[in-house]
Amino acid sequence: MTQTSSTSSATPASRKKWIVIAAVLAAGAALGAYGWRQWQAAQTSAGLVSGNGRIEATEVDVATKYAGRVAEISAQEGDFVTAGQTLARMQVDTFQAQQQEAVAGRDKASYAVTSARADVALKESQYAATLATVVQREAELDAAKRRMARTETLARQGASSMQELDDDRARVAGAQAALKAAQAQGSAAKAAIEAAKAQMVGAASSVTAAEATIRRIDADVKDSNLIAPRDGRVQFRLVQPGEVIGAGGKVLNLVDLSDVYISFFLPETVAGRVALGTEVRIVLDAAPQYAIPARVSFVASTAQFTPKTVETASERQKLMFRVKARIAPELLKKHLAQVKTGLPGVAWIKTDDGRDWPKHLQLSAATQITPAKP
Repeated sequence: MTQTSSTSSATPASRKKWIVIAAVLAAGAALGAYGWRQWQAAQTSAGLVSGNGRIEATEVDVATKYAGRVAEISAQEGDFVTAGQTLARMQVDTFQAQQQEAVAGRDKASYAVTSARADVALKESQYAATLATVVQREAELDAAKRRMARTETLARQGASSMQELDDDRARVAGAQAALKAAQAQGSAAKAAIEAAKAQMVGAASSVTAAEATIRRIDADVKDSNLIAPRDGRVQFRLVQPGEVIGAGGKVLNLVDLSDVYISFFLPETVAGRVALGTEVRIVLDAAPQYAIPARVSFVASTAQFTPKTVETASERQKLMFRVKARIAPELLKKHLAQVKTGLPGVAWIKTDDGRDWPKHLQLSAATQITPAKP
């Protein structure tokens, strides 16, 4: 009974002790929050304004143009790659078979062109022989007409018989018929030449089409080698060799380390005065001892946080605009191994150009930008 009463009497005291501790903690938190607000106000009054954000970078997906099986991936996560470097290959067995078929078609069309040219030459020689025949038939007709004219004169004088005159007239008619036949053969030979030339043009077109098909397949084979579109670092390896993916399937994800920036938000009263190119100092949570230089590269034209109604000045202060500050590529090249996306930090902007950066935001030797060589 004595133990029970002592336990009961200790419980209220313990509760009182915890209440006091909670009150002290709450007071400390309130004082901390008040101190933080006062510090921010002091910074603002000192010509500085800040916004929280995270380090981001331009991301590029390396994807396949055509559906197929991944044959090889030569890049690993974290690897630095250069523009034009082959990162992966797709299987090209189907393209190679199509290429062999196209080459065979081109060879066949080339043989057809050769045959058509020979046929044109043959038709042209036949046409030349026909023209010679026409000339011969014209000469025979002229001789037959002259003979008939002499026979007619002799027949009128009674020096030649009518039978001989009839024979000469028959010779003239036969020569005329032979000339017309030769002329028809000449027309046919000329038409055969045109037809042979048309066949040659068609065969040549088939060669051109086959060569175009070969070039297209060569381009498909080349596109099956997935290359890095720009310098960067491999962030994610999305598939493994042997997997079958569809057209446009992503294989790797790259981060362009030459385009690194921080996105943060500023109130409307400050964002409206921030110009592109304004100097920014970034302090990362992971390295608070360094101030990283950057410059404003983007200011949103519309507010990101907008209340339902905007009536009073205090409400207008809730309008927040997204701002992007880009880190100089020259500085990034000096510290490629340390560049990481997703790191939280604070971006600082001077609202008073006449003031110098405070000591904790001044640049160190590690964050100085090396001027580009002329």
